[in-house]
Amino acid sequence: EARLVESGGGLVQAGGSLRLSCAISGFTFNDYAIGWFRQAPGKEREGVSCVSRGDGTTWYADSVKGRFTISSDDAKNMVYLQMNDLKPEDTAVYYCAAPVSLALGTLYPPDPRFGSRGQGTQVTVSS
Repeated sequence: EARLVESGGGLVQAGGSLRLSCAISGFTFNDYAIGWFRQAPGKEREGVSCVSRGDGTTWYADSVKGRFTISSDDAKNMVYLQMNDLKPEDTAVYYCAAPVSLALGTLYPPDPRFGSRGQGTQVTVSS
């Protein structure tokens, strides 16, 4: 059974940094993309970033480009999201999911029949 577990959220002041981790298990194929999403209260889900386990290709939403960095350690089945220069508007529950798809600049979560997502980790940025 595919499983993803996030960790690393917390409370940080504006301008600070956090690193989120996503532990992945149970996937039976090797070439797929893992993504990070976030959702704040009263707002729509936003695709933040993704990385391809096949070739390492990355993608970022415009809102985080230049501040966030996604990386993958395939040997450890881990994906990380390094978040720098955090802003209050980054406050949300962040979760990882796989496999994700990217089309016309929008990141889509997996079909629940074929993929999975984690439970989420809270990131709060104070001003």
